[in-house]
Amino acid sequence: MRNKHFSDHHNNHSLRYFLSIVLIILVLNACKKGNYYIDTGVHQAKYDGSILKYLSDKPIYFDTLSRVINIAGMQNVFQNDTITFFAPPQSSIYKAVKGLNLYLYNRGQDTVKQLEQVDPKVWKDMLSLYIIKGKYLLKDIPQLDTTQLNAYPGQGYISYGGRPMNIGVIYNDAGGVKYAGYRQLYYSYINDFTNQLGSMINVPVASSDIQPYNGVVHVLQYQNHTFGFKSNNFILEAIAVGIKPPQ
Repeated sequence: MRNKHFSDHHNNHSLRYFLSIVLIILVLNACKKGNYYIDTGVHQAKYDGSILKYLSDKPIYFDTLSRVINIAGMQNVFQNDTITFFAPPQSSIYKAVKGLNLYLYNRGQDTVKQLEQVDPKVWKDMLSLYIIKGKYLLKDIPQLDTTQLNAYPGQGYISYGGRPMNIGVIYNDAGGVKYAGYRQLYYSYINDFTNQLGSMINVPVASSDIQPYNGVVHVLQYQNHTFGFKSNNFILEAIAVGIKPPQ
């Protein structure tokens, strides 16, 4: 009986130890995946490959984005041009297509079942909003304070498609000291050119300064962001150009 008690105790201890190790591994993996989206972007990461290759190597985050790049015929831009890319996670693309389908459904029209049904021009125009020519790291970007835009407005840049955008770094407070905390990059769509700073749609960056050989990738947070910055941007252009029948 004593040997049986020792064996049961030993087995229970081993089982608890094994479950503890499994739990730790699951938590660490969850943290790694979560941090990809909520990181404030102070790290730097070199990547041995092009931006196109980087995106294709992260299918869990960018599989849909990679497909959209192919449909838009922009592979060469992401492979060879020197660019700064504010990468929208695929959930933001899903959101845009969902909005389009709701629009079509409410009008009694067939909904989109394949990304290829949306014209390549639409995908190219939307993608171009997220691209700035040249390489800009977080350290290269001026300060942005959305409560004091006259003093800290960030800086205007022209997107790949020719639209004025704004990039800025928010300096957070720490320990009661203003601007002493972590720094977070923001990419902003100017909604009204008659009130540029006051009409900005600000999107925070989750992970910044990822550096493939032909530029830099800043990954946008997925929460509350729709591909094209406004649902109507994607919907109205897709409708205007025309929806193709499914293949």
